[in-house]
Amino acid sequence: MPISDCQVRDPRIRRTRQLLQSALKKLMETKSFDEISVQDITEAATVNRATFYDHYTDKFALLEAMVAGGFHRLLEERNVCFDGSCPSAARAIILVACDYLSESRASAPCRPQNAFEPLMDAAITAAIRRVLMEGVGKMQGTATPEMVASATSWAIYGAVKEWYATPNHPPAEEIAATILQLVVPMLTVSAAPVPVAEWMR
Repeated sequence: MPISDCQVRDPRIRRTRQLLQSALKKLMETKSFDEISVQDITEAATVNRATFYDHYTDKFALLEAMVAGGFHRLLEERNVCFDGSCPSAARAIILVACDYLSESRASAPCRPQNAFEPLMDAAITAAIRRVLMEGVGKMQGTATPEMVASATSWAIYGAVKEWYATPNHPPAEEIAATILQLVVPMLTVSAAPVPVAEWMR
């Protein structure tokens, strides 16, 4: 896709992408992702196939955009950004990941979604990485900003998935502090070390 959904300003492009994403979401209520074709999506969105391919390379790119868009909406609603100077922003990103995963799993249909889960994992991890890059890119240190943001985003989402999969897991507020302790050393590789206690405030 030529322009990231997060960067689209043209209302016509936004509207078409929203139609396509809404159509996919609706179709997934009755079919598994594997069973859905581009034709199904375009018919449900009332657009032609050429229009679909103007925006997305395939249904996998559409799914990634849909998941990332939902994650970024949560970040925007909570005014979360990471500029590297505010430790509470890293904690807020963790909480958004917890809430997004909980909400998406609660609303997911019972039908098997074989292809959905790894794509969702990759899309959320990419969204976390994108947010972290804004702040990590301003830091200087031994590791590249890309490496720090990538490693940290996978660590955050992996820990959140483990939390969610644990029966009777604690509230997100509690686990966010634990996950923050794990990822602070990763975030500080590209900057002057910050004591973990300072990030916990």
